[in-house]
Amino acid sequence: MPVPVPQQRSVPAAETSHGDLTLLVIEDDPAGTTITVPELSAAAGTRVRIRTARNLTEAARLLTDDVDCILLDLAVPVTGTGPGPGTPTADAGTPDSGTCGSGPRPEPVSGRADELAALTHVLRIAPLHAVLALTAQDDTELAAEAVRVGAQDYLFRGELDARVLSRAIRYAVERKRADIAQQQLTESRLRAQENARLERGLLPTPLLDGSGLSFAARYRPGRSRALLGGDFYDVVRTPDGTVHAMIGDVCGHGPDEAALGVELRIAWRALTLAGLCGDELLSTLQQVLEHERQSEEIFATLCTVDIAPDGRRAGLCLAGHPAPLLARHGRPARLLPYEDGGPALGLLPRARWPRRQVELGGTWSLMMYTDGLIEGRVGTGGSERLGQDGMVAMVNSRLEQGLAGEELLEAAVAEVRELNGGELTDDVAVLLLGRDPERIRRWGGSAPRSHPASVDRPPSPPARAVRAQRPPL
Repeated sequence: MPVPVPQQRSVPAAETSHGDLTLLVIEDDPAGTTITVPELSAAAGTRVRIRTARNLTEAARLLTDDVDCILLDLAVPVTGTGPGPGTPTADAGTPDSGTCGSGPRPEPVSGRADELAALTHVLRIAPLHAVLALTAQDDTELAAEAVRVGAQDYLFRGELDARVLSRAIRYAVERKRADIAQQQLTESRLRAQENARLERGLLPTPLLDGSGLSFAARYRPGRSRALLGGDFYDVVRTPDGTVHAMIGDVCGHGPDEAALGVELRIAWRALTLAGLCGDELLSTLQQVLEHERQSEEIFATLCTVDIAPDGRRAGLCLAGHPAPLLARHGRPARLLPYEDGGPALGLLPRARWPRRQVELGGTWSLMMYTDGLIEGRVGTGGSERLGQDGMVAMVNSRLEQGLAGEELLEAAVAEVRELNGGELTDDVAVLLLGRDPERIRRWGGSAPRSHPASVDRPPSPPARAVRAQRPPL
């Protein structure tokens, strides 16, 4: 049946907007619709393009991204229709969750599913488009059910004119946009909650009570809108007084890599508290990685340090990871030896990771970091990277300024970002352990209670910097 739209007076300016509109009309009258572009454009106060489809198969071909609204005659038959472009596979007549903005759709009430079959089909093939349902004048129950199932609004055929239709199109489009925005906001909140849970697993509270060592850390995800990445670390003190520290990096970014990082961190803590160390611990961690990773291309780098109870020496193991930076009292910072390091976890099935003994001295600071700190570029548009030598020089210049602890890490991360000319593409995690005999005596043989690390997130919304309060190094 044709849709008559008689010429009406122009719609007031308050009821119109300036953008062009494209309307897809789906009705099965063989003579085509009587809606004309001049009539509807005059009523809408802007240019309106009209496409007409006689059945749902033809509508699927005409449905493109530039279509703003669909006017669907609920009487259009669904026989002979197949899945349109991007249509999810589902049983006939069963609404699908669609894509972002559509959400799970309710089932039609019993006895009305056949009458709403055309609508459910259109909602499946056009989950991001506004849909207006066209019904007979005396069927208010069907019209209301159409809105409940997913249409933005309904129109009665007998009351349809250019003014009513133009306003309905505008309101349907805006309502659909609001629905999509609300759905995206809900999904964003759910992702933020999941990120917070993963973040708590990636950035634990260090167990250092009674060690006499100080602790500081910074974490900054790469990319401008990321909330977390694949870097992780942990620090624990075992009953014999040894302090074990670890920092690692799962290749890639995002929640899957972060989840794997959480698993590796928790496994490392459990194995460490169970007494494993060095090659035996890393071999077991590789088994965990091989069983938990999604593909054989995933690997992880790792650096572990076990500091003797007297705090003057440590064992170092490297699994494809950059060597830590050691700064002794009155001496410039330098990299610890890294020639005897082993491969990253997950690369070689029967790899070995030798443990090297290093002397720390009486007063020292040990900085462990992921490669995001050294792979930033020096200057915008250039190919030169900061590298380990550049990082050592940068840290030494900050030490000469008297910076330490949180201030040192914050200044280092800020300078790396500044040298890069903007946000770093890779995640950055850096932690600082330190020993000061004078400070230990001042605190009666122990250090203040440790706290979780600060998380520096990029400044773009909704990310924010979250800083925990800790005593300085």
